[in-house]
Amino acid sequence: MSFPYSSAAPPAGQVSSSDNALPVEYMFSQIMSAVQKSQAEISDLRQECADLRLANTSLERQIREGFHQNGNGNYYAGSRMGSGFVTPMPGSPQLRAKSPFLSPHSIPSLAAAPTSHFASPLGDNAVMPFQLGVRDIPGFYVVIPAGGAGTRLWPLSREEHPKFLLDLTLKGRSLIQATWDRLLPLSSPLRTTVVAGPGHVKSIREQLPDLLPHNLICEPGPKDSMAAIGLAAAVLAKRDPNAVIGSFAADHMISGDDAFLSAVAEAVEVAKKDYLVTIGIAPSHPSTGFGYIRLGNKLGVKEAPNARLVSSFKEKPDARTAAAYIGTGNYRWNAGMFVTKATVLLDLLKDYKPELHDGLQKIAAVWHDEALRQTALNEIWPELEKIPIDNAVAEPAAAEGKVAVVPATFGWDDVGDFSSLADLLPAESNQPRVLGDSSLVLTEQVAGGIVVPGSGRLITCLGVDDLVIVDMPDTLLVTTRARSQEVKRLVKKCRDVGWKQLL
Repeated sequence: MSFPYSSAAPPAGQVSSSDNALPVEYMFSQIMSAVQKSQAEISDLRQECADLRLANTSLERQIREGFHQNGNGNYYAGSRMGSGFVTPMPGSPQLRAKSPFLSPHSIPSLAAAPTSHFASPLGDNAVMPFQLGVRDIPGFYVVIPAGGAGTRLWPLSREEHPKFLLDLTLKGRSLIQATWDRLLPLSSPLRTTVVAGPGHVKSIREQLPDLLPHNLICEPGPKDSMAAIGLAAAVLAKRDPNAVIGSFAADHMISGDDAFLSAVAEAVEVAKKDYLVTIGIAPSHPSTGFGYIRLGNKLGVKEAPNARLVSSFKEKPDARTAAAYIGTGNYRWNAGMFVTKATVLLDLLKDYKPELHDGLQKIAAVWHDEALRQTALNEIWPELEKIPIDNAVAEPAAAEGKVAVVPATFGWDDVGDFSSLADLLPAESNQPRVLGDSSLVLTEQVAGGIVVPGSGRLITCLGVDDLVIVDMPDTLLVTTRARSQEVKRLVKKCRDVGWKQLL
């Protein structure tokens, strides 16, 4: 901070022993004057910010009313710009929802705040219609596996309403809707498939109204990622033998859509060379919660200049090993994103897991006959091996030089626990993050942490730091951010002692 210079002479008799030194009292008065002036300027800036927020809200309301009054009932001023734009845009930060639940029928009634949330065309993640024609990749099929219970986010996430159905940023879009929005420019609804369990089909159809019925593949029970992705690949290979598929989890968050779409486009070009391709995320810290990919030599594919061979996959390391990985600069996080020809994936599966391959092919052969499909699922699915795609094909194929990686620069988070969720939410300095109605949370001398006021009760905190408080109508969870990865242990304990109905 700079202080104004004054030419006024100090009072007589108060000059220090140094002829050039200013008296202490005089300097203090100048400092206090500067501080008061700065405080006044800060107050003016705050008022200007408040005025701008009001102006933004007014502008949004005018635009929204204009869009709703056009008589067509959609969000694009009467022009749907082709299939895929019936789903609303993400909401604006100025119109934050007060509940992460978008499908209130499947949760305790008190947990869904009775508020209206209007999507705004000023949303910061809006998908621009003109991008469809620019980004579309012919022959590329998106597969979105929507599975898992998200046990580390319990009791917010439940088996019947897992985290991919939740709006974890309060912008009006769930994780699966955000995934749909992000990938739609590459494939269109015609080539976008979701694989999900029977308990989630209804909610997915509600949240993704543009998802075509034949592109929703219902797996009878959880068999991990290889069976889910393999079934989609087998079905899509029957429809289009030249299909290139990309598998992207329904419950991950990504920032930097342009970098993401560019990485996928590179991966598609490499996949056309008969590689199984993954996308490697540049690590921001030595995480022990993710697997790692060791980069190999450059591939030299002209259309994908960043692509490399995968030297090996590494399981989740300890903290020291993770730090060593990052120190070399040759490792990327494994985000579980895979791009390949459907037929190439099935060939790899036939080599490494022939029984799983044969079972999926038998189901796919009768998939479009509903009666035969159900019979095949009932007979074959329960016997299929439960195994992740990494262990089933990616790791053994990498050892034979058949797996490539496109190192990427976009932001990525699997929202694996409440600590990572807290990092994604805005907050005032030295205050806890709030997922929900912030008026229900009062704190005094509290720093860090995250509070989910899902029951409608007032939550008050005094002198406690970095807590995780999830208050639902039927369950209360209290832990610390440091131990948030261990919440799944409580889920297991609840199941063991007979509280399955709360899971």
